[in-house]
Amino acid sequence: MKSGRVLVLDANQRSALAVTRSLGRSGVLVDTADCTSTSLAGESRFSQRYLKSPNVTESPREYLSWLSNILTVNDYDAVFPVTEVTSQLLLKHYKEPEKIGLPFPPIERVMELADKGQLMRKAGELNLPFPDTQWFDSSSDLDKSSLSYPLVIKPCLSRIFTGSRWINTRVRVIRSEKELMSELVVSDYLNHYPFMLQEFVPGRGAGVFCLYNQGKAVAFFAHNRIREKPPEGGVSVLSESVEVDPVMKNHAVKLLDGVGWHGVAMVEFRVSDDGTPYLMEVNTRFWGSLQLAVDSGVDFPLWLWQIGTNRFNGNVPENYQVGRRLRWLLGDLDSLYLMLKGRFPVSVKLKRLLTFVIPQGLRCRHEVNRWGDMGPAWYELRQYVKQLLGR
Repeated sequence: MKSGRVLVLDANQRSALAVTRSLGRSGVLVDTADCTSTSLAGESRFSQRYLKSPNVTESPREYLSWLSNILTVNDYDAVFPVTEVTSQLLLKHYKEPEKIGLPFPPIERVMELADKGQLMRKAGELNLPFPDTQWFDSSSDLDKSSLSYPLVIKPCLSRIFTGSRWINTRVRVIRSEKELMSELVVSDYLNHYPFMLQEFVPGRGAGVFCLYNQGKAVAFFAHNRIREKPPEGGVSVLSESVEVDPVMKNHAVKLLDGVGWHGVAMVEFRVSDDGTPYLMEVNTRFWGSLQLAVDSGVDFPLWLWQIGTNRFNGNVPENYQVGRRLRWLLGDLDSLYLMLKGRFPVSVKLKRLLTFVIPQGLRCRHEVNRWGDMGPAWYELRQYVKQLLGR
């Protein structure tokens, strides 16, 4: 069978590296692209060619023009963006995503999940548990006298496209009216764009990773975050594959079936102290720890490419390897540094230091550092040192 050719965008993302390695090892020809002169995935031996693009965040119109030219002169059977900004920009521009090989449904369906305001309303329609929520078109609709704390202020969109640029938003836990007033000043977009105030749910984060083919579930995966950056909670730097929780899986299936989903999605929950999983958000793209799923036997990138090119035979293993670990070494080093300089008990710091230096064993693999494909690791180390030196 003739090998396909794929363009992987956002090549500085670790998820792009995982996609590049997955497809490249399977014989797919992969080109990578980003706005820097070189990139993480671009340094992989599985990247046949690296293309420098305009900055998608700062120059979206130039980016679209660049991509149109690239697609005109190259015969790609799939285009894989791995960030929310790039995927949504392309979906807004290309109304029929399948024609350029974008592995997504139309933008209207994507926004049913990516827009957290729409998502919470959808959860209500489907009787899925979600935090008590109030919706606001802007801060002018807010009645501060009726609020109780703590609460979570959450913009409906993680990234807001104004037509010429992207605005980054953030989610914050608010513990007093003073903190709320401060947040309204600092985050000016709250004065102009929709947001929610949600009940604060104590507990832990969890998620279900999913692959769908035109409304039908294909595969699921789950992991636990063992260490994060920052240590209090954030990006996973050491994670372990676990069995999919059946309750969260049922919630995810009910949601994704309900919108007729296509492609990949990460359905995130907040598990309360009594064990109830509350729906929090859905990432409608590949996620940072994608490599762990591939290592465990759930090859999301390859299967998604096969689905889009009519090569998928439906043969997905019933089970995957549980207990596999993935470590992002430089991210773990940053997390250790933040732990040691933070206000943590000495005993906690010493324990963290010991767990950092003790080898993880054969069940753990490094996310970026891979024998036989060390180019990305050397690239990442060079960038890391440059940042430390302030250059």
